[in-house]
Amino acid sequence: MPQRRLVTGRSQEPRQRFAEELRQLRAGKGDSLRQLGERLGWDWSLFGKMEKGETLGGPEVVQALDQYFGTPGMLLALWELARGDHTQFREQYRLYMALEAEATSLWHFAVSVLPGLLQTPGYARELLAAGGLRGEELEQQVEARMGRRELLEGEEPPPFRSIISEAVLRSPLRDVGEWRKQLEHLVAMAERQDVMVHVLPLSVGPHGLMNATVMFLRLLDGRTVAYMENGYRGELIEECGPVDRLQRAYDAVRDLALSPAESRKFVLRLLEETPCALST
Repeated sequence: MPQRRLVTGRSQEPRQRFAEELRQLRAGKGDSLRQLGERLGWDWSLFGKMEKGETLGGPEVVQALDQYFGTPGMLLALWELARGDHTQFREQYRLYMALEAEATSLWHFAVSVLPGLLQTPGYARELLAAGGLRGEELEQQVEARMGRRELLEGEEPPPFRSIISEAVLRSPLRDVGEWRKQLEHLVAMAERQDVMVHVLPLSVGPHGLMNATVMFLRLLDGRTVAYMENGYRGELIEECGPVDRLQRAYDAVRDLALSPAESRKFVLRLLEETPCALST
């Protein structure tokens, strides 16, 4: 039987295919990135990142590209496929991590687990093990997560603010001793001048950030980007409109949360209520 040949030489991976189509269409028009930006009214650097696969852009910009290139609905369909491709979780997280290392300040909301920057090795290990990691891979991931803490432990760390749902603090580790270490570490970090920890009481009820963990990064060029994550996917958001809406929701949640001083007292009370680990 003769070997099957691909109809085209283009990528079958959704995100890469989307980026390739954008490059091909722009080349066919003979536009530079700057010219494309001027004609559509978006910053040309956004189109450069979309063509490199660094961001997908939002539906508004993709619809505008469809109209400009005369491809009604094609780019939007590719965008939806790329956006729904779960294999992109790690790539999005890798891009986020690169930006996190360069951020001048960070704001975080924790809906289900403590932020990685505030985790102890014991907390990270139990959390990652619950996700299915074992053996050497588990230890490598714990080590990598602990390496992230250096961001807040250097000589000039960026300001970091974290709003933590009370539900996170009401979900202790199975290992009581490790849970105590985690609470003690959280108290110690909350005492630092450059770290602000807020507890969001369950009594505040529904709010605008109930469905996902969110991190905002202020970058060296003055831009703010957001990274949203749930148990199945992560998304790096760079477009101004969506980021602004998320920031307004974050500000509203911060107004509902306990102050840093009250939050520290809250964690200390939890620590007092947590039994000491039994000696073996």
